[in-house]
Formats: sequence, structure tokens, C-alpha cells
Amino acid sequence: MGTNSNLALPAQWPEDFSELGIGAPALAPAPVPKPEPQSPEEPTVNWLFVDLNSYFASVEQQTRPELRGRPVAVVPSMVDTTCCIAASYEAKARGVKTGTIVADARKLCPEIVFVEGRHELYTEYHHRIVEAVESCVPVTAVCSIDEMACRLIGRERPLLAALELGRLVKKTILEQVGSQLRSSVGLATNRFLAKVASDMEKPDGLVALPLDILPHALRQLELRDLPGVGARMEKRLNEQGIRTMDDLLALDGERAGEVWGSVWGQRMRLWLRGEDFDVAETEHQKSIGHQHVLAPEMRNEEKAWAVAHKLLHRAAMRLRSANLWASRIGLAIGFAVPREAHAPVSRFGVPTRGWRDELKLAECQDNPTLIAALRRLWDSRPVGEQYAHPYFIGVQLGELVPDRLHSLALFDGLEEAQSRTRLTETMDQINSKYGMSALAPAAMLAAYKAAPTRIAFRSIPEIF
Repeated sequence: MGTNSNLALPAQWPEDFSELGIGAPALAPAPVPKPEPQSPEEPTVNWLFVDLNSYFASVEQQTRPELRGRPVAVVPSMVDTTCCIAASYEAKARGVKTGTIVADARKLCPEIVFVEGRHELYTEYHHRIVEAVESCVPVTAVCSIDEMACRLIGRERPLLAALELGRLVKKTILEQVGSQLRSSVGLATNRFLAKVASDMEKPDGLVALPLDILPHALRQLELRDLPGVGARMEKRLNEQGIRTMDDLLALDGERAGEVWGSVWGQRMRLWLRGEDFDVAETEHQKSIGHQHVLAPEMRNEEKAWAVAHKLLHRAAMRLRSANLWASRIGLAIGFAVPREAHAPVSRFGVPTRGWRDELKLAECQDNPTLIAALRRLWDSRPVGEQYAHPYFIGVQLGELVPDRLHSLALFDGLEEAQSRTRLTETMDQINSKYGMSALAPAAMLAAYKAAPTRIAFRSIPEIF
């Protein structure tokens, strides 16, 4: 539902009550007024969701006026084998999108301009955008570097008022942050549907999904239009006989849980019906991970290990800042091989052989324990001529346990554990204030210049 909907206003009390015969000095009994026809109650919404359009590319066009109106792609490094991490709408119109290999993007759009990502700049603009939105309505949750959700209360909830607030948010971003920072705003009774609404009209959209148009409006969507339904989940749904939104909406609670294989199926079913509940307060993050595509000059054993070490350092800092403990660590490596080897081509456009392994841990969050585990995984990787050129590194901490549920290991002394905690807390405080390389193991120093911090779309840690 867009912004041009004609909505009936609620009936108003007449300003002059004498027309109802109240208090009139009539000699005869005052006539009983006929009740006026009641207008339907105006729909209400609970959430406003803001999604910046082509965010990285838009920031580049904002700071570099010569790029405005031109097809632009942001890349992690200036090599043909990497992929675009963002594309302007001018580039998208030519078929270039997030994930397109640079060499393919050149073929699709010969005049495209490639820009190496400046993630510190994107973080700076992110905070400016949050500040602009906050001047209109409090931000309840920052969902990613280019998305935020705002819970509406009181007079903000009636649909007409919420639509006006959405227009104000969009206008404020343009005026206070920059004319190239267009956004799409979604309104709905829960955060999930507000996110869906923000994706329905891009760029520069304003869409509402109040209860009175559900589920009709959702039937126009594809399964992949729903957050959390990617290629794998779509395939799984198809295998279960769920091919359309009608099929999905027809599921009962038990069947939805079976199809998803988890409680998320039942939650999705309720969200699609407009029910408003948030699981964030009762659940914690299940994993923390970082990954990096190595530049060609970094594709050797020594420098790849330094990058893996750095990725673990970043993940461990996030782990501790969230008061979580890791029970599992995983390492993934992609090895580049010659094209004549006929190996599968990765999504980064590199012929590759992949390897992954993980270890079970006693609940921990300190660097020495995690580094020792990562070293064990690294030493177990395949070796030989076919595995001499690692180009992709991924590190993940999993099976996370919140601090309130963490129990001290059986043979771990309380004094020793507290000492390790104090040490890591001190290091984290210094690194948070002065940068991640202020206190770091020597093995990582080679990684900092060649593997600068990248911003994940789903999180913007303050320490970075």
C-alpha cells in the first residue's frame, strides 16, 4: 500500500452541541437526533522501518559529485576477480548488482566506475543518518549499517500520522545528511512486515502494510521477497510443496514449524498475519563470524594466517562486548586453483577448492584459548601444491552462551579465570579507544594494512 491511499477520517464530535438539542429552551421535547453514520476506525501501525537505497554507492556519489548520475560499483579491492559489494541504481539498471564479478560488470556496463570501499566513511555517514532519524522518531534498533527500525507509540500510530512521519524521516535524511541519500520507508504492525514493506518500493519508496490489507498485499510477493528466505530456504520450501505466498499463508502453526524445521516457522506465520512480538529480548546471538577475500599479494600461507588471526581478534572482541561465551570455533579456507583445473568457480569469480573444519570448545571468550584452537584448525588444513594459494578466509565462533548461563569449567580456577577476564577487558578498552591494532599479537601485524576492516551489512560494531 503506497502513500496515495484514500483513507476515511474518524467521525468527529460536532463543535456546536446545540444542534443536538442539548440545553435548548424548547417548549416541546427536543427531537432525538438520528445517529450519524460511523466511519470505519483508522488503521494503525506499530513500526517504521528505514532502508537506505544502494547505501555504499550513494555515499560515494554524495561525497564525489562527479559520480552522480553515473553507474558506480563499490568493490573491496581494485582487481577484476573480486565482486561488487554495492551498485548504484544507474549500475543496477544495466544489470550490475551486489555480487556481480568485476569482469562481468565491465561487460554489462563498459562505462561503469569502480570505487574501492571506504568503510570508515560509511560508518561515519551511518551515525549521521541515525542522528537524523532520531530527530524525527526514536530509533529502537539498528538492524544493519543501512537499516533501522523505530517503534511507534501514541499519536504516531494512526496510519495517516505514520505516513506523514515517514515522509518527514525521508526529508530529514536528505536535508541533514545529503541529497544522494535516498531511503525507502516501510510501515506495519510488526517489525518483520515493516521490513517487507520497505523492500516493496525502491528507490525512494513509502509503503504501508496495515492489517486491513493483509493478506491480500502479501499475495503479490514472491517467497524470496521475505527476509530470511534465500536460495536454500526457497529450495527447501519448494521441496515441501510451498511455491507461492498463498501456499505459505495457508500453513497452520504445526505445519509451519515442520517446514522450517524450527520455531522460526511458527514465528513467521504469526508475523505474516500482523501479530507484533519481538524475540530479541529473550534470545541471544547464535554465532559471530568474519570473512575476508585476500588480495592477490596476500595469497600465501604466512599472510593468510595473519588475516585469520585478525578475523578471530575482531570476532572475540564482539563476543566479549556482547557478554557471550563461545562453545565452538570454525575455520573456512578457499584455495585458488588454475582455471584449467576445472574446479568450481566461487561467487567471487575464483576457481576454488574449499575446506572447512571446526572444534568443540569449553565455554570461553579469552584470546589465548581461542588462538590456540584456531592454530589447531589451521594446522589441520590440507597442504600441497593445490592448496598453496588461499584467497578466502572465514572464522566463526558458534554455539554462543550468554553470560547469565555460563558456568566455570570444572578444572578452571576462579582466580585464573578472573585474571584472564581482566586482561582481555583491558585490551578491549584500549583497542576500542585507540584502534584494533593498538594491542594485538605480533602475528597479526602484517594483516592490518593489507586486510583493512570491512563493514558487515548486518552490524556496525562501535569498536570499528
